Amino acid sequence: MTADREDTDIFAQPVILCGGSGSRLWPLSRSGFPKQFLSLTGDLSLFQLAAQRLASLRSEDVHVAAPLIVTGEEHRFLVLEQLREANIELSAALLEPIGKNTAPALTLAALAALESGGDPILLVMSADQIINDTVAFNGAIHSAIGQAERGGIVLLGVTPDHASTGYGYIHTERLCEENTRADEIFNVSGFIEKPDASTAQGYLDKGGYFWNAGIFVLKASTWLKALETFQPETAKASKLAWNNRSTDSNVDTPFVRPGKKEFMSISAESIDYAVMEHCPGNPRFPISMVPLDAGWSDLGTWDTVWQALPKDEDGNACRGDVLINDSRNSLVYANSRLVSIVGADNLIVIETPDAILVVDKSRSQNVKEIINALHSLGREEEILHRKVHRPWGWYDNIDDGHRFKVKRIQVKPGASLSLQKHHYRAEHWIVVKGTAEITKSEKTVVLRENQSTYIPRGTVHRLANPGTSPLEIIEVQSGSYLGEDDIVRFEDNYGR
Repeated sequence: MTADREDTDIFAQPVILCGGSGSRLWPLSRSGFPKQFLSLTGDLSLFQLAAQRLASLRSEDVHVAAPLIVTGEEHRFLVLEQLREANIELSAALLEPIGKNTAPALTLAALAALESGGDPILLVMSADQIINDTVAFNGAIHSAIGQAERGGIVLLGVTPDHASTGYGYIHTERLCEENTRADEIFNVSGFIEKPDASTAQGYLDKGGYFWNAGIFVLKASTWLKALETFQPETAKASKLAWNNRSTDSNVDTPFVRPGKKEFMSISAESIDYAVMEHCPGNPRFPISMVPLDAGWSDLGTWDTVWQALPKDEDGNACRGDVLINDSRNSLVYANSRLVSIVGADNLIVIETPDAILVVDKSRSQNVKEIINALHSLGREEEILHRKVHRPWGWYDNIDDGHRFKVKRIQVKPGASLSLQKHHYRAEHWIVVKGTAEITKSEKTVVLRENQSTYIPRGTVHRLANPGTSPLEIIEVQSGSYLGEDDIVRFEDNYGR
């Protein structure tokens, strides 16, 4: 967590907050593969776009380090894999044992940033936003950096173009009348959380109100001092968790884990509630805002995804294999098969291999009620897709029934599953592509296309790919219990 830089440079440390489950974008977003890792508007995921956006921040007098990522333990390998795909370096991944909202996450990042020496300016943003104009974004960030360098707290606020009830608002007053629009900085006089429609329209008519983009620019020491002032118990517990951290040494990029026991005791609080809302009018923590006019969107619900996507002449947005007839202002997302709609207006249809959502576009906020129902029923569709990503590759649950399950498994070149056994199931493996190195008890064999093997219940075994191309197998499980928790691991390259 160090960086080479000139002593005269301003040192900026990007921080990407990559937690959350994105439950309102179910069934595409699930807690095991949440929305920030999805490619909703193009080829790159929202997380990759955020990392790419921050990597593009360069200037003669500002040194921008590789980003710090704060994410959940279960998503650590998704972070590494997606950054590798996008060819973006990483400073470190800070792994929360459980989500505690954004204030503890930013505190971990601030403490980690101070390890680099000096007092870095933190460029803080979430991993699930769309910003279309990178040049305008860069300009706003650099304006904010100048203000933060003098010890202030700076937010980026989005000029509203409609009376949204889904965003929080920043109430502002002009800080310097003679500034041009490009240099405008506003004093923050207050925050309003998601107003009703008439109030939001009043803000739009009156002016001086901006959407809170959740993008913050401030020194690491400023954040820590403010947290100690307004939330001393959270500050104390977060520092204790950081002091009891551990770091993995078996991967190229460090995974840093705060002390689990200490972290679990921290109150779950957002950055806004914990600190920002206490700052207006406080001379110790001057807070200001830079306007962001860069095509910003927070993809929190399916109707905001519809707004962000290109549309046909009837206002329909489509992804995948879709046919539409006599329908308007709808979003249709086909993930694995042909989806057609006829005579439907203002509709959202989201198809995945194991679940389909149909909802009126005006009620897309209510998708969370489906998640609550799935949770109460103990349904796996709340958490996992049919295709599940693992650090070694992925598996796809093709079929299952009474006492059997069929999976398609792909293993990356050079990767291997853990050395393991199962108490309740046996497994049959058939190689359909590539080369498989299979350990069974004390013996190791190599199988190629169309060859197969049988793993009896209770046998210690491992599957590996010694080749240079992906390995694919079909696995047929049989037994009295086929749950994913029937795994006893003896060795694992990924520290699970």
